Amino acid sequence: MAQNKTLEFVERDLREARFHRSTLAGAVMRGVDVRGLDIDAPWLTDGPLFVNGVDVAPLVETELNRRFPGRDLRESGDPDGLRRAWTAVEAAWEAAVDRVASMPDGTADLTVDGEWSFAQTMRHLAFATDAWLGKAILRLPQPFHPYGQPHVEYESDGYDMSIFAKEPPAYAETLAFRAERQAMVRDFLATATPELLAEPRIVPWATDHEEPVLHCLHVILGEEWEHLRFALRDLDRA
Repeated sequence: MAQNKTLEFVERDLREARFHRSTLAGAVMRGVDVRGLDIDAPWLTDGPLFVNGVDVAPLVETELNRRFPGRDLRESGDPDGLRRAWTAVEAAWEAAVDRVASMPDGTADLTVDGEWSFAQTMRHLAFATDAWLGKAILRLPQPFHPYGQPHVEYESDGYDMSIFAKEPPAYAETLAFRAERQAMVRDFLATATPELLAEPRIVPWATDHEEPVLHCLHVILGEEWEHLRFALRDLDRA
């Protein structure tokens, strides 16, 4: 599909259509029936989303912060704020893990509409910690745990998949190594200083680009909250 060509859909029936890892940036819809339209856009705050002339993105953010206490701390700019932010998201995940423990056996491995299971989500968050804390901030030569769950495009982007286990671990093993990665973040934040937060680091997926340590931590916190939302959404439908 040509990138600069404007596509028009006139009197088309797109009911039940699904769009994954696609861009609708700048799309214009007029006179459309959107009953039951379900949009999940983790980068909603990157730009406006107009519905009947109203930018609803700030309204969505306010509501998500109400539903997830502590989420509003995810972009804290100082060590104390980051420590509070991490405490909040750890507590939220602990509650989610407890919820799964109270559900029927096997719930952690259920998938809904092709999304990651609860266990896969936790493995991905451990992978994100390895990437942004282990690789970027701590500069570890081989930061990735074999049980990590890389992002979907990891292999197609040319990265080595051989370091990851071909078979998923038992759920108890997932819980254990996820807890280890959570402790890594907690321990790092315990001694973080403003000077350290300002130091530049190479971005894991763009070796010619640098961001401060603070940015790397914001990515980790963002991943934690967004994937918690995804996980709880799917548990509600399991």
